[in-house]
Amino acid sequence: MMISLTALYALIAIALLFDFLNGLHDAANSIATIVSTRVLRPQYAVLWAAFFNFIAFMFFGLHVAQTVGKGIVVADIVDAYVIFGALMGAIIWNVITWVLGIPSSSSHALIGGLLGAGVAKAGSAAVVWSGVLKTVSAIVISPALGLGLALMLVLMLAWTTLGMTPLAVDKRFRKLQLVSASLYSLGHGGNDAQKTMGIITVLLYSQGLLSGDFDVPFWVVISCQAAMGLGTLAGGWKIVHTMGSKITRLTPAQGFCAETGGAITLFGFTWLGVPVSTTHTITGAIVGVGAARRLSAVRWNVASSIVVAWVVTLPAAGLIAAAFYGLAKLVF
Repeated sequence: MMISLTALYALIAIALLFDFLNGLHDAANSIATIVSTRVLRPQYAVLWAAFFNFIAFMFFGLHVAQTVGKGIVVADIVDAYVIFGALMGAIIWNVITWVLGIPSSSSHALIGGLLGAGVAKAGSAAVVWSGVLKTVSAIVISPALGLGLALMLVLMLAWTTLGMTPLAVDKRFRKLQLVSASLYSLGHGGNDAQKTMGIITVLLYSQGLLSGDFDVPFWVVISCQAAMGLGTLAGGWKIVHTMGSKITRLTPAQGFCAETGGAITLFGFTWLGVPVSTTHTITGAIVGVGAARRLSAVRWNVASSIVVAWVVTLPAAGLIAAAFYGLAKLVF
């Protein structure tokens, strides 16, 4: 279905709004540990994270954008109605979880939205099962990997800092946590912004404005990185509180381990082109550093409620997206 330029611009604006909300919703992922350990004040932490969110395109290829653009639902069935439904499903679910302070996944809200709108149009034939299975498996693998890496880093640091006083350790890692936070923000911007790039690009292909091999225009890259950076600047303070202090209490050394373990995980998945959740990854890493102290240091009731939100996100966003797809077909 071909649409007017006005409708096309409106859909692109909605996609960038989702990207902004993604940054707003997921600001906690990048800054929760550095704020909770008091290495940076919140207003400086969001500036730090937003800068590295924006420049992430300089360090990663666009493999995740390609997966989202053509590896979740069959590209041939994607039209303006499907894009509209997918974006609305993701945006509304993001707003609901943001208001409630639940650190759910913006990434999987968008994936769920795409699946919901795609299935509403063409049934199960719309689904690219290989891409969906790869993405769904990352729901389990990314937090587990983040947890394992963070736990390993904590144990390594325990051995390497045996002769140091707690004050000396704290002083060293307050500086190093600036590095780990910047790496995690790079990973966040590199993986999450690409999802919106994939959505906008497949929309442009569906309207005949692009042709040939799937290629993301540079103006789409810059627009998406900027929207995410601005969203991060706006912050998501309820979720920062949940991520930074409700799961477990962190020291600068533990914050460094959580962010570094999470960053390594994000870098790997981004290079592989898997649209992974930064929320899942950092939550697993924070649980890992808490459990390294003792299992009781982790507030498992909070962690379990977050896991429930992860499970619900895909179907909830999908149902909302399907409803908006149907509504758009009726109205327009």
